[in-house]
Amino acid sequence: MSNSSSITQFLLLAFSDTWELQLLHFWLLLGIYLAALLGNGLIITTIACDQHLHTPMYFFLLNLALLDLGSISITVPKSMANSLWDTTVISYAGCAAQVFFVFFLFGAEYSLLTVMSYDRYVAICKPLHYGTLLGSRACVHMAAAAWASGFLNALLHTANTFSLPLCKGNALDQFFCEVPQILKLSCSCSYLREDGILGFSAFLFFVCFVFIVVSYVQIFRAVLRMPSEQRRHKAFSTCLPHLAIVSLFIITGMFAYLKPPSISSPSLSVIVSVLYSVVPPAVNPFIYSMKNQELKNALWTLMTGCFLKQ
Repeated sequence: MSNSSSITQFLLLAFSDTWELQLLHFWLLLGIYLAALLGNGLIITTIACDQHLHTPMYFFLLNLALLDLGSISITVPKSMANSLWDTTVISYAGCAAQVFFVFFLFGAEYSLLTVMSYDRYVAICKPLHYGTLLGSRACVHMAAAAWASGFLNALLHTANTFSLPLCKGNALDQFFCEVPQILKLSCSCSYLREDGILGFSAFLFFVCFVFIVVSYVQIFRAVLRMPSEQRRHKAFSTCLPHLAIVSLFIITGMFAYLKPPSISSPSLSVIVSVLYSVVPPAVNPFIYSMKNQELKNALWTLMTGCFLKQ
């Protein structure tokens, strides 16, 4: 009987059994990855270089872009390499690192999205107190708390998952290392402990979700009471991108983990996992830049300035 100490590598689920389709997946993932690098990189550079964007909202957006860059870099490059070299192997240490950083970055991102909903609530519902409630020190503390919560959550899940004895092979029905797939390989009842930790994380997820919903109920009530149509339009333009990103993140994540077992299959699991782990980091920059004229102006100024210097 094998256990976790004798397992030196895991086998990930391949996108396809044929080399031509694997190559197609490689180019598709490469295009998405480069789009994510470009979009998030431009947002980070623009916010860092433009003094007019040194405000709480853009400070949190810069942190979001950093998390998006990290989260897509944890899963996609390895999957691209496997498709290109026609292999499905990932080392035991590499799998543990993937689990840790997936929990770390996605957990921190969800916490940050909750903080960003508070930022929009204060900006619209309590504008006179915005500078007091969201000063530079408060913003740094809230962003640090989001990153720290993701780190502690990841440390807890990774340590507990990889302490379990594994005796049901080393094949995972997923294109990256995912805790539910690893738990299926466990031969110990102690996996219930990890289920308990996942349940606690789900409870915290639900609390943040309720906070976001309540914040936006208050925001929409305040916006609809505004007498000026121009002010309403401006308020909606700053809130809708964040709301779209939150909705995309939550809907894809909930469908991935709460879908009924009756409709579960390896192919569907891969598609759903791509939706929540690959698509949001790639499209988030475009969601924010489409409706944000201030960010588009700053980006245009940055790009024209670079060309003029040449």
